[in-house]
Amino acid sequence: MSTILVTGGTGTLGVQVVERLRRNAGHEVRALSRHAPDYPVDLKDGSGLDAAMAGAEVVVHCASNTRGGGKDDDLTTRNLIDAARRAGTVTNIVYISIVGVDVVPFGYYRKKLQVERLLEASGLGVTILRTTQFHDLVAQLVDVVAKLPLVPVPVPGGVRVQPIAVAEVADRLAQLAVPTPSGRVTDMGGPEIHTLPDLARTYLAATGRPRRVLAFPLAGKAYAAFKRGGNLTPSHAVGRITFEEFAAGRGR
Repeated sequence: MSTILVTGGTGTLGVQVVERLRRNAGHEVRALSRHAPDYPVDLKDGSGLDAAMAGAEVVVHCASNTRGGGKDDDLTTRNLIDAARRAGTVTNIVYISIVGVDVVPFGYYRKKLQVERLLEASGLGVTILRTTQFHDLVAQLVDVVAKLPLVPVPVPGGVRVQPIAVAEVADRLAQLAVPTPSGRVTDMGGPEIHTLPDLARTYLAATGRPRRVLAFPLAGKAYAAFKRGGNLTPSHAVGRITFEEFAAGRGR
C-alpha cells in the first residue's frame, strides 16, 4: 500500500485529486492544508509537515498562493523538499505547473518556474505536469470584472486562452501519482482556443448576464507574450470538456 500526500488537499484542484486517489483502496491518501481535519500542515513554517510526511512515498504538490501571485511558493516548496529528505521514503514529487512559465514573463509564472527548478535540483524524484489555464480561472476573472461599475465589461484584448477542466487535470495527476517519477511529462491543454473576450461573452450569457464586452489593450512584456500565444499548447489539446460546456454547467 502506497502512502500519498496531497498538498493543498482542500483546494479546487487538490480536493479532486484526493477524491480520485482515495477510490483506489491500495492507497493511504493524506490531504494536507492548514485547515485539513486529519493532517493540518502549515507549509510556510513547516509545522505538522514531518508527521504528515512519515512513511510517504509520493507527494502531489498542488498548494500554491494563487491569489498572492505565488508569494512564498518557493519557501513552502523548500520546506516540502526538506521534509521529504528527512522522511527518506519519498520517491516522487508530482508538481502541477503552467504552460508557458518559461516564456511568459508574468510574475506568477516566474514563481512557478522557480518552483520547478527547485524540485529538479532537489535530488529527489520529480514529475512535472504543465497545463493551460483552468476553466475556473477564466470564470473568476470574468466574475471580477463583471462586478465593476462599467459598461461594457472590460477584458484584455488580443489574448487567446486554451482553458481546461480541473477534473481532467485531476485525473492526470492521479495517474502520475506513482512511486516512479516521470520527470517533465507532456503538456496538457484544453480542447479549444478562444480569445478572452469571446470566452467572457460565452460565460456572461450562460450565467444570465448578457452584457457587452470591451476588449482593451494592456502594456508590458507579459501581455505581449500572452498575445504571442506563449500560454498555449495547440499540439497537446487533449482536454475534452469545452469552456462552453463548463459555462453551461455554471449557468444551471
